[in-house]
Amino acid sequence: MREIIFYRTLAGKSPIGDFLDSLSSKQARKVAWVLSLVEELEIVPKQYFKKMVNTEDLWEVRVRMGSNIFRLLGFFDGAKIVVLSHAFQKKTQKTPQQAIKLAEERKVDYFKRKKK
Repeated sequence: MREIIFYRTLAGKSPIGDFLDSLSSKQARKVAWVLSLVEELEIVPKQYFKKMVNTEDLWEVRVRMGSNIFRLLGFFDGAKIVVLSHAFQKKTQKTPQQAIKLAEERKVDYFKRKKK
């Protein structure tokens, strides 16, 4: 079992929470369902949860709903905690570099503040 937590900025904002609030209720329910798979399944199918290549150990939660594709980027804190730090609606084949960069910056910030 894993636990999913949402990254919070220094000001206490939750980028993932804000993203989920921007979705329709049907879309948010689908994202919540995929997140529950990530938490509950020992081995999550790659269509839902996959390690990203060429990143600093980032993982992506993958959600497809009709023609909409959503990605939630995050990282592990230990073996069982997944910290989601950035989310977006995917509109191109490749994940935008800016999205990866932002998720990696938030990872650095998370661990720096956790040490204190």
